[in-house]
Amino acid sequence: MHILIENEANKSLSFDYEKVIKDVIAESLRFEKCPYEAEVSVTLTNNEEIRESNREFRGIDKPTDVLSFPMVDYEKPSDFTLAESSREDYFNPETGDLLLGDIVLNVDRVYEQAEEYGHSVKRELAFLTAHSMLHLLGYDHMEDSERLVMEEKQEQILQNLGITRG
Repeated sequence: MHILIENEANKSLSFDYEKVIKDVIAESLRFEKCPYEAEVSVTLTNNEEIRESNREFRGIDKPTDVLSFPMVDYEKPSDFTLAESSREDYFNPETGDLLLGDIVLNVDRVYEQAEEYGHSVKRELAFLTAHSMLHLLGYDHMEDSERLVMEEKQEQILQNLGITRG
């Protein structure tokens, strides 16, 4: 597994955020039974930078907490059939890893939302990472039924890692 993490945020995190991100990504892949080694790129940023990306890629001119840029097409979430049939489109030719996509995490919002929801910054970072990983694995939350599935999976992934709301 290759997890590339770049910290471009203007705020520091007082814990081993790279380990938290890597652990959540690994658990998400295990939980969703990904049969491949995978590659994920994670960028930590701030309100200003993510606002620009949100405007450019989604047409929404405001900051958000996380953006996900999946690289795999799925007929249904975590169904790797298309990836298997088009290896040249979805796998890194040098490493053989499945190219899942990119995650952009807004550290400013991580702090704001941790305070708003009354839990730790570590927990909020882990939650947003799990949320984004599920997007990279083909999940969405446009419908209430989809949202409920994602919420349940996010909580289970975090519980499996012992990351609670406390």
